[in-house]
Amino acid sequence: MDTDAIHQTQFVLLNESTTPVLSRLSFHAGEPFAVTVAFRTERGRWIEWTFARELLATGLTEPSGIGDVRIRPDLSEDEELLTMEIESPDGYASFELEREDIRTFLESSYELVPLGAESEHFDVDRLIEEISNV
Repeated sequence: MDTDAIHQTQFVLLNESTTPVLSRLSFHAGEPFAVTVAFRTERGRWIEWTFARELLATGLTEPSGIGDVRIRPDLSEDEELLTMEIESPDGYASFELEREDIRTFLESSYELVPLGAESEHFDVDRLIEEISNV
């Protein structure tokens, strides 16, 4: 089955809690520069953040991001974890992600849109139409 999107669900640890939080990573070929991470709240709602796929890829090996989303290898002794920090005027959250889950997700996204070929899959005219219809 051909698809233009990838969704990967996993449990993550929020703010060093022992109770895992359901999360979902998404990538759509029509938005090749971006990935979306969503976290399920206790009320059953999903909180979503969209950011650069490159930020996620760089975060596998070194600290990445200086804005609202930052990703880095875990500073503890556990090399299998990544830390994702999300910040907004409404608050701050820190999540621990399995490095292998992120690697698998990125590899699947590269099968849809190879790294470096994003601009070939990006529809600038559609973006201009979206922006001008606001």
